[in-house]
Amino acid sequence: MNAFVRKRVANAKDDILSGLTVALALVPEAVAFAFVAGVDPLVGLYAAFMIGLITAIFGGRPGMISGATGALAVVMVHLVAEGNAMGAEGENLGLYYLFATVILMGIIQMLAGVFKLGKFVRLIPHPVMMGFVNGLAIVIFLSQLGMFKEMVNGELTWMSGNKLWMMLGLVALTMGIMFGLPKITKKLPEALIAILVVSAIVILGNLDVATVGSFIREGGGEGLKGGLPTFQMDIFNKVPFTLETLRFIAPYAFILAAIGLIESLMTLNLIDELTETRGNANRECLAQGGANIVTGLFGGMGGCAMIGQSIINIKSGGRTRLSGIVAAVTLLAFILFASGLIEQVPIAALVGVMFMVVIGTFAWSSFRILRKIPLTDAFVLIAVSLITVFKDLAVAVIVGVIISALVFAWENAKRIRARKRMKEDGTKIYEIWGPLFFGSISAFNNKFDVKNDPEKVEIDFVESRVSDHSALEAIFNLVEKYQAAGKQVKLKHLSEDCKELLYKASPKFHEVIEEDVDDPRYHLAANPEKFTKSLSEYKL
Repeated sequence: MNAFVRKRVANAKDDILSGLTVALALVPEAVAFAFVAGVDPLVGLYAAFMIGLITAIFGGRPGMISGATGALAVVMVHLVAEGNAMGAEGENLGLYYLFATVILMGIIQMLAGVFKLGKFVRLIPHPVMMGFVNGLAIVIFLSQLGMFKEMVNGELTWMSGNKLWMMLGLVALTMGIMFGLPKITKKLPEALIAILVVSAIVILGNLDVATVGSFIREGGGEGLKGGLPTFQMDIFNKVPFTLETLRFIAPYAFILAAIGLIESLMTLNLIDELTETRGNANRECLAQGGANIVTGLFGGMGGCAMIGQSIINIKSGGRTRLSGIVAAVTLLAFILFASGLIEQVPIAALVGVMFMVVIGTFAWSSFRILRKIPLTDAFVLIAVSLITVFKDLAVAVIVGVIISALVFAWENAKRIRARKRMKEDGTKIYEIWGPLFFGSISAFNNKFDVKNDPEKVEIDFVESRVSDHSALEAIFNLVEKYQAAGKQVKLKHLSEDCKELLYKASPKFHEVIEEDVDDPRYHLAANPEKFTKSLSEYKL
């Protein structure tokens, strides 16, 4: 117990400092994503606070940071625009439809946790994971390029001249501090120190550069000033609870729920690898869902795990729930008490931090292994990266998994074999090797010559595994063909579950399937749990 407490106390400093760093990085991200979604900056900031706090306390991955994200914002912008069109000008009805959608999104995510769907993230192949990481790194990089624009005569244009050079210099300084400080000492959080140093240079030098405050005002906001989140009773007054409303928000809610869960669970896997620990995917689904329900009720735009901020937290030493709690509470404190100070932080410092996140996130090893892995895996890796950049994360992961699954099925379909031999009594034996499933039944059927086979045939499945209904149907049809030709067929070494299903399909299989087996390989394949138990009994 003492060791447990000492470990937590020893890491408390790193958790607190990393939480402060993350809170600073959350501000411009939350504001930017709110603008993308077409809502007030406070809606994004409240979402970052509430989702960050709830998932930090109840989530399945200590150290992972959640908040408003761009992947969700690009879907929300259409929802908000359509919702606004339904109401009178200036009524801002789209915002309340957004809140209702976020609540439904949270309910869907909680159901995913209740039914333990989070475990399916294990089915995501490694090339898909690498493609996801690379694509997301590119998306983060591209999102930061927008910070190199300025408002001129009411239009956003690229910076030029001294402003551009000043911006580039401060970004480079931030990155240089983050790169060099760990080589001197690892006791200080490099991201936080870099932000403080660059902010001090800008403030003391009275440099004319873009800051968090100017960024918000250029986007149409009035600053970070705000109070505590309040319960949005107008949701129930302005959004009619009708079937038409459900038809409108349900598709958006399902898309947002899917994107949020996929991004969160993939980020959870990535943090697992970085920290060499294991998170709880189903618990994360429940926490994300609950957080989005609360966020929707209290005026937030919803969100999910943020890979950039999560990596900042992990790299800065954040390991426990304390880091996420500190980040969320500090963000609220910024909104309530320190808005003036945060508005003075130069955008260049935050861009530099995010560029270092991009460098740390991108799987550079993918370039080295592209020529060493199977061509199909390389294709999946590149495809997922590109789809993540040009479409969205959910589509990229789904496409990657489908391609990988089809390739796996095709490769296994080619492994079905049939070794043929004759017994002394003239019985022909087919020894089947390889998995029998929907992809291999065509090759399986081609192994048999019903017309020219002798009167007695045995089909031995000791080295094969019957995997699905298509395989059972293929066996059933094959037996029908032999019996229609007036020939006797016997099936040997079928697994217990396969025999049970065939018996249910037709009583005739009691005569076709041989129950008495004397091959020890069959007992091992058919009852692996009994074999394991016997090993434990003998302490092998």
